[in-house]
Amino acid sequence: MDHRAVDQAERISSHNSPVLQFYGGGVSPEMQAPKLLWVKENMQESWSMVWRWMDLSNWLTYRATGDDTRSLSHMEQWRTSDSSDMEPCGRDEVFWTEIGLGDLYEGSHPKIGHSVEFPGHPLGSGLTPTSAKELGLLPRTPVGISILDAYAGGVGVMESVPNAEFKADVFDEEAICHRMVLVCGTSTCHMAVSKKKLFIPGVWGPFLSAMIPDFWLTECGQSATGALLDYIVQNHPAAPLLVHQAASQSMSIYELLNKMLLSMSHEQNIPFLSALSQDIHVLPDFHGNRSPMADPKSKGVICGLTLDTSEKHLALLYLATIQGIAYGTRHIVEHCNAHGHKIDTLLASGGLAKNSLYIQEHADIMGCPIILPRENESVLLGAAILGAVAAKKFSGVHDAMKALNAPGKVVRPSSDPKLKKYHDAKYQIFRSLYEEQLSHRSIMARALH
Repeated sequence: MDHRAVDQAERISSHNSPVLQFYGGGVSPEMQAPKLLWVKENMQESWSMVWRWMDLSNWLTYRATGDDTRSLSHMEQWRTSDSSDMEPCGRDEVFWTEIGLGDLYEGSHPKIGHSVEFPGHPLGSGLTPTSAKELGLLPRTPVGISILDAYAGGVGVMESVPNAEFKADVFDEEAICHRMVLVCGTSTCHMAVSKKKLFIPGVWGPFLSAMIPDFWLTECGQSATGALLDYIVQNHPAAPLLVHQAASQSMSIYELLNKMLLSMSHEQNIPFLSALSQDIHVLPDFHGNRSPMADPKSKGVICGLTLDTSEKHLALLYLATIQGIAYGTRHIVEHCNAHGHKIDTLLASGGLAKNSLYIQEHADIMGCPIILPRENESVLLGAAILGAVAAKKFSGVHDAMKALNAPGKVVRPSSDPKLKKYHDAKYQIFRSLYEEQLSHRSIMARALH
């Protein structure tokens, strides 16, 4: 969620490097390159002292084994090679030099790593004696090459489908290409894979074998989802009262809000709960738009505010925010499918996946089933799968996924045509809120010039 490197990201994106085609045409301030450039320009003393720059999961495996081999999950993004072979391909030194970070390659050992391997590849000789003692494990216990946290969630959930229903119409290898995984937490990461290399404007990827071997990964996301719901709820005048009520009933404030909305829909005798929000519309870009607009300067919008500060008003604002987030996911899926994907099923995990209203609204707005895995902690399962592969318990990551992923509940969309019409109308307003914001930006820019 660190967006301080917006200026650096814009400057990097102004270059015509072939690397940028793997990022929808431009980098995000959330990525490594602009963050490194920000540190170099703003923390020069720290910059000069650094021996190695590492992503967190690469640091953890280095700490455990003493082996500085990096994960293709991190390295794949910064390459310019256009090859489709299965050999790991490292970062491109020309790119780093032209954006002002060539000094990362000074000396015989680049500060951002040199050796690269696939996630799950065994590292060095396993745990060092020191690490083994600290962890209470045996020395030489296998340690697998790491993976980005959200990608671990994809590994832990993407094969969690009921066989008979979701694999009957397509070949087994192609079936996985019809799915998108949502790892829903503070922010949400949306991941889909394909056998073909699909370049999508404003979307990260394609990255070969960055998550599942031999598949191209498309990565989308929303920069603030759980964090946005927390912000909306916690900053409302009625929040302290609801927090107290929820505690007295031994439930979370979100469970209480869901319960209140159900009661309100019965009291008002409306055809479906979603209609409660007909007068409130939310553009959830309170921390920019990661996908598909790739606009870190986008702002959040709430349309339909009054002087109401009641608990019921907070419930309505909460519902409208959930719907705004779900319309954002619909926008992402439509954009990906318009550029070659064939996504028709969602799989959701993470903290927000435990919220029944959040998932049902997503299913209704998307018009497709959402599968919840049996193991909700999919990021941990994905990491365990990499360990199992490193320990030679499975021949590869995908085989381990098929053995260890398992479906839980399937949440289906409503079949009510009136509900579909309602969400189609709200989605149209959702899309217009961003277009209006662009118009407002342009008007003010002209005024200030």
